[in-house]
Amino acid sequence: MENKRILIVDDDARNIFALTAVLKARSFDCHSCLSAAEALELLQNDAHIDFVLIDMMMPEMDGYEAIPLIKEIPAHASTPVISVTAQAMIGDREKCLAAGADAYISKPIDVDKLLAILNNA
Repeated sequence: MENKRILIVDDDARNIFALTAVLKARSFDCHSCLSAAEALELLQNDAHIDFVLIDMMMPEMDGYEAIPLIKEIPAHASTPVISVTAQAMIGDREKCLAAGADAYISKPIDVDKLLAILNNA
């Protein structure tokens, strides 16, 4: 069985590094981008991404703007997009889901919760 491919989109390389280490240890194939624009370009050209983990707070284009654009890419219309945010305030989960995210997880990331989301998506 082929490993699931995850695209991690975060403007902080430390977050990408930490997530990649955790997910690779669990046999996920990880790719990353430092901006939503870069992620959109990659997704336009690579149909084989199984999940997108996107930070909601990034400069230039945030996750709220990027998720609907990801869903407009025909090859990724049904690709699960998981919003990642340090904003764990009341209403943030709903705001992420309203933007088109399939799931929501807050920072610091609970790895068990993330794996449960990935296994159920």
